[in-house]
Amino acid sequence: MQRFQSKDIADLDKRYRTNLVNSLSGFKSVNLIGTVDAEGTTNVSVFSSVIHLGANPALMGFIMRPVSVTRDTYNNIMATGHYTFNHITADFFGKAHQSSARYPANISEFAAVDLTAQYKDDFPAPYVAESPIQIGLEFREQMEIQLNGTILMIGAVKELYVPEDCLQADGYLDIEKAGTITVSGLDAYHTTRKLARLSYAKADRALRALEGKLK
Repeated sequence: MQRFQSKDIADLDKRYRTNLVNSLSGFKSVNLIGTVDAEGTTNVSVFSSVIHLGANPALMGFIMRPVSVTRDTYNNIMATGHYTFNHITADFFGKAHQSSARYPANISEFAAVDLTAQYKDDFPAPYVAESPIQIGLEFREQMEIQLNGTILMIGAVKELYVPEDCLQADGYLDIEKAGTITVSGLDAYHTTRKLARLSYAKADRALRALEGKLK
């Protein structure tokens, strides 16, 4: 097994180091974030840093790279206060990945990568029509991480759209059935296979499988 110490990591070629460190956290969620600027130009970009922050109130976050250069997603959220998270499936992951390219601010990534901006009811930010799970958020707080200048963006879930046949009686959302994929590193996309759903862990109670088999 190869060992890397912190000095070894710091001395690596930049691209090699970036690929290696981005792989360390394992499989990650991958979402398209939809926004719109004050002039009505839509924007969509792929992010692999979306996280759950709490259920009551329902909060979600994502990491924004330092805004020392223009970040359209960040600027649009600051201007409008709203944005969307959209799950990605195997049917359009290439288009989702292409959205990470640097397009001019006056060019909609939706049009550039051939995805569909979808407005629902009176929510001010666009969803990705191709996405099976869509989440509308309202900006609440940003927290700068002093060590590297990245920003934790925190939003409140205002609405969501999910397939009825993927929503179970206890509230569990079967994202594998919805076709949601995952990512590892910067550019490797994966489908998933559920092993099991397990019972709530209690010290005085044997663990059991709610679905699948426990090993």
